Amino acid sequence: MQNKDAYIAHLENTIKDLQNQVKNLTEMLSIIRKGKFASSSEKTSKKQFEGQLSLFNEAEVEANADVSEPIEEDVKGYKRRASKTKRDEILKDIPVREVVCTLVEEDQYCGNCNTKLKVLGTKFVKEELEYIPAKLRIVRYVQTVYECPKCKHTAYPYIMKAPTPSSLMNHSLASPSSVSNVMYQKYVNGMPLYRQEKDWERLGIALSRSTMANWIIRCSEDYLKPLVSHLHKKLLERDIVHCDETVVQVLKEKDKAPQTKSYMWLYRTGNDDKPSIILYDYQPSRNGNHAVEFLKGFKGYFHSDGYSGYNKLSDMIRCGCWAHLRRKFIEAIPSKSSQDAPLTLAEIGRNYCDQLFHIEDSLKNLTSEERYSKRLELKKPVLEAFWC
Repeated sequence: MQNKDAYIAHLENTIKDLQNQVKNLTEMLSIIRKGKFASSSEKTSKKQFEGQLSLFNEAEVEANADVSEPIEEDVKGYKRRASKTKRDEILKDIPVREVVCTLVEEDQYCGNCNTKLKVLGTKFVKEELEYIPAKLRIVRYVQTVYECPKCKHTAYPYIMKAPTPSSLMNHSLASPSSVSNVMYQKYVNGMPLYRQEKDWERLGIALSRSTMANWIIRCSEDYLKPLVSHLHKKLLERDIVHCDETVVQVLKEKDKAPQTKSYMWLYRTGNDDKPSIILYDYQPSRNGNHAVEFLKGFKGYFHSDGYSGYNKLSDMIRCGCWAHLRRKFIEAIPSKSSQDAPLTLAEIGRNYCDQLFHIEDSLKNLTSEERYSKRLELKKPVLEAFWC
């Protein structure tokens, strides 16, 4: 009888272990399916897929007929604009061109007695936002040469030339404004060079994408690289550095297939009341030695995710990232649960992270000393509750 009870207990434990194993495998499958097919957004305040923008229906999604440009109020049967409107705030720094509308000469006579009309006054009618397209012009520098009329007849004539500004690139039409516009359109607005080529053509000049590429590379080497080196030196002197790396695809890279992963490493300073320094460092791999080399000499706090490559860093204080921790809680939340079901541990963990982020957002306008004091007051109890 004793052997029979032990055997039954063994079977019950085996069943329980198998049930746990099935549950774990089901959760793993759910996470894999979520990572492959579900939205990658981690936001919880809005419904998934609600209000997503596309190339073709952004205007339809963003349109709202209830939004009026000026602020209006009803005053005894008619509408009056408020003295200080949102439009006034938007337009306060934009230059104004006033167009005075008048009658032509032959219409400036009374329709009753044909007497010449006098101006009674003017009335504001409307305002429009006028767009002035870009235009090109050639700036031609002409140097003035001076000579001494007295010394010109001697053995030592005196000649002086007026100073001229140095060229951005020798023997080139490139100017600071043209090159900066090419860089801005490509790296801020994401406009490829072949599309910029068409824009320049519409402005009246055939500027090839090869020429623009040469401008970008040459000016980056001559003017931006020394600036980046200086900022790199200053970044290493700061107390806090954030770091992350992301995959980029590089085409036609020497000795690498186009499908091979390359990485852009991002380094930035913390919010310490000093001007922010943000630097990008391209590397062909994700080896942690790249971070070791870039941060050589840094002694402060290093903030990153849990990537094992950062374990190679030394002589600094490592700080974990709550946003990445929250992501693990998001992944562990079941895809479907009943509306009245109690919160899972993953949802509780996510909510603690949200509380920390909400507090941090409320402190963003404080100084670093004030923020430190408020963190001890507001965030420390939340952290203690989290660890409990």
